Amino acid sequence: MSKADKNWTVLSMLKWATDYFTQKKVSEPRLSIEWMLSEVLGVKRLDLYLQFDRPLSSAELKELRPMVKRRADHEPLQYIIGNTSFVGTTIYVEPGVLIPRIETEQLVDHILEQNKHRKDEPLRLLDLGTGSGCIPVAIKNKYPAWICSGVDISPEAIAIARKNAQANQTEVEFWMDDFSDQNRSAKLESSEWDLIVSNPPYITDSEKSEMDRQVLDYEPHMALFHENPLNLYKDIIRFAAQKKAITYLECNDKSAHLAEEIATRFYGTVQCKKDLDGNNRFLIASNPLT
Repeated sequence: MSKADKNWTVLSMLKWATDYFTQKKVSEPRLSIEWMLSEVLGVKRLDLYLQFDRPLSSAELKELRPMVKRRADHEPLQYIIGNTSFVGTTIYVEPGVLIPRIETEQLVDHILEQNKHRKDEPLRLLDLGTGSGCIPVAIKNKYPAWICSGVDISPEAIAIARKNAQANQTEVEFWMDDFSDQNRSAKLESSEWDLIVSNPPYITDSEKSEMDRQVLDYEPHMALFHENPLNLYKDIIRFAAQKKAITYLECNDKSAHLAEEIATRFYGTVQCKKDLDGNNRFLIASNPLT
């Protein structure tokens, strides 16, 4: 984007930035500039199409320029804007937390749908490895009667999760904790839960080459990668079964069947459900054997 005087309009910026992002091999180039323009102009994204001839002021261009540069460097759009939508809830995200995915929205949909008959009961839900807190905050928004909590080993994540709870005016408790068998706190061990949900780091190091640059360069590896994800699943499933809680897990589609085998050692009823792309993605376990 030239800093020289030019009569930029919404349409000319959309065209120029789309071409620029395409040259830089940025994913979803048109969508990227649409979201950034709507953020800068304070309008809905679709309303941009009603304002093609609207001129951009110097102040608006000044705000937009660094955003365009960051996106051209493949920084995720959600970090640039500072938030994302998740199950109808606005979730603030920063580089210290994973950006919520559509698959995790589907996991929340399963939880809400399967328990809608109990939405007015004070069910106790715990999110292990909560990150931005998107799961318990979104669920608390939908089912206010539930008692929702989340833990994470990252202090940055807990700070952002608390920010999201406050911004959405939801009473969700977050604290730092480790959910592995050896390192759980006394508070986590002594508390009772009806539902335990987790989207743990489930990508192996050997799969890094398959990841997009904007994921590898910007999102926290601690939330994405683990040398042995199945050990995490075993710890979570065993802990949840001890608590006699229904367990909801998001899984790597390449190893979901192995996580399912682990779950059958601790639960009488285990379901493996597919995501919208037809991949084995979610594990739901109930009727603990212990």
